[in-house]
Amino acid sequence: MSAPATQFKADAQRMAADLRHRATIQTAMGKYEVVRDQRKRWFQDWEGARTLAARTKYEAVNGLDKHLTRFTQQLEARGTKVHWASTGAQACEIILDILKAKNAKVVVKSKSMTSEEIHLNGALERAGVEVVESDLGEFIVQLRGEPPYHLVFPAMHLTRDEIKDVFEKKLHDAPSNDPEELTMVARRQLRKKYIQADVGITGANYAIAETGMISITENEGNARLTAALPQTMITLMGIEKVLPRYEDLALFLPMLAVMGTGQALTCYNTMYGGPRQTDEADGPEEFHVVLLDNRRTLVLADVEQRDALGCIRCGACLNVCPVYRNVGGHTYGTVYGGPIGSVITPHLRDLQDWKHLSYASSLCGACTETCPVGIDIHHHLLRNRRNASAPKTGKPSWTQRQLFKIYGAIAARPRLWKLTTKLGRFAQVFHGPVKGGVLDPMRAWTKTRDLPPIARQSFREWWKERGGHE
Repeated sequence: MSAPATQFKADAQRMAADLRHRATIQTAMGKYEVVRDQRKRWFQDWEGARTLAARTKYEAVNGLDKHLTRFTQQLEARGTKVHWASTGAQACEIILDILKAKNAKVVVKSKSMTSEEIHLNGALERAGVEVVESDLGEFIVQLRGEPPYHLVFPAMHLTRDEIKDVFEKKLHDAPSNDPEELTMVARRQLRKKYIQADVGITGANYAIAETGMISITENEGNARLTAALPQTMITLMGIEKVLPRYEDLALFLPMLAVMGTGQALTCYNTMYGGPRQTDEADGPEEFHVVLLDNRRTLVLADVEQRDALGCIRCGACLNVCPVYRNVGGHTYGTVYGGPIGSVITPHLRDLQDWKHLSYASSLCGACTETCPVGIDIHHHLLRNRRNASAPKTGKPSWTQRQLFKIYGAIAARPRLWKLTTKLGRFAQVFHGPVKGGVLDPMRAWTKTRDLPPIARQSFREWWKERGGHE
C-alpha cells in the first residue's frame, strides 16, 4: 500500500469516528442543498443550461491549443508577460524569479487553489518571502498551519470558538467569538499587508480567449485589493481555465455562484486584462500570467476522461458526497478533495500512489447528478480503478488477485455458486455476534459499515418455484 493510501486509511478511520467533526460539517452544509435548488429554479431551463455549459467547456478543452494561443496573444498585446510552466516546480521558479527581480519581501495572495497544488507558499517562505492569504477562510487556515479544507469553504470545519482561539493565539486580538468582530480583526491585519505587499498573486476562475482577460469571482473584495494595490500582479492558473468567448460568462458566472455557495451571483466579478494603461488611474504597473500544465495535458490525452478538465471548481460534488461529509477534506491529502479530486488527482500526481481515492466512493452518482458541467464523475472513478489494474498502467495487489481468482472459480461453476450462496445465508445468521470484531473475517468492511444481506432466494430458485426450467 502506498504512503498516501496508508495515510488516507488512518485519517478516514479517525475522522469517521469524530462525531463532533461530522456534526460541524452537517451543520455547515445543512441549508446548502435547499438554497442551491431554490436558485436553480431561477434558471428558465436548468438542464438546458447544464448541457450548454458542458458543451462549452468541452469545446474549450478540445480546442485548448487554439484558445490558449489567442488568449496569450491578446494579453501580450496589452503588455502582460506570459509564462509557460510544465511542472509545479517550474511555476514556483518563474514566480520566485519575478519576486527576486522586484526585491519583493511581502506577498498577498487571493483565490488560488492552483498555488496550493504546487505548494507555492512553502517555496516562497523558504526563499524568505512573507506570504499572506487574503481570503478570510484561507487566512484562518494559514494561521493554523493547515491547507484549505474545501474548494470553496476553506475553513468549513472550524467553529467560531476555534477561530477565536486561533486569533487569540496568533494575532493576540479576539474580542469575542462573534463572527463580525472576528472579521474586523482579520480585516485590520490584512489591510496592513495590502499596503506592505510588493506583489499580489491571484488565481483565475476563467480565462477568456476572445478578449485575453481573466475573470475572478469572490465575495470579500480581497482579490480586488490584491490585484490593485501592489505594483506587480501575478496570476497563476491551470491551462484548463479557458472559455472561448466573453459571452460565455453570462452562463458560467451565475452557474458557479449557484452551485458553489447557493448565491444568485457572487458579490464581486472582476475582469483583468493587463497592467495599468496610460489612461488608467489604478492597477498594477506590471502584470504576469503563469500558465500551468502540471500533467493536465495527460488528462487531455485521455479521450475517455478528458471532460474532467471542464471542472469549474464549484465544489458542488463535495457538498453532496456522503464520503466527503464523513471523512472531511483534509483526509484526502490533496488540494482537490472529494469526488472530482478523486478523479483528477491520480492524473495530476501518480495513478498507483493515488488510486485509493477512486475507491473512496459509494458510487451513488450524486456527484454526477449535481455537477453543473455534466462530468460523469462516478464512472470516471470506475475508469480510474480499471486503469490502475490494467497491465500497462499497473497491477492489482496480491490480495486482490487471489480474491478474484477465488471469485472467478466459484462464479464459473453454477453448482458451487449455489452452494456458496446457501452457505453465505447460513453464515450470516451467526455473523451478528462477531460483526466488526477481531473474529470477523469481514472486519475491514463491517467495522464501519453494514454488510448487505444475501437475498433469501436466488433468481434460479424463484424461477424454479414458479415452474420454470433451467
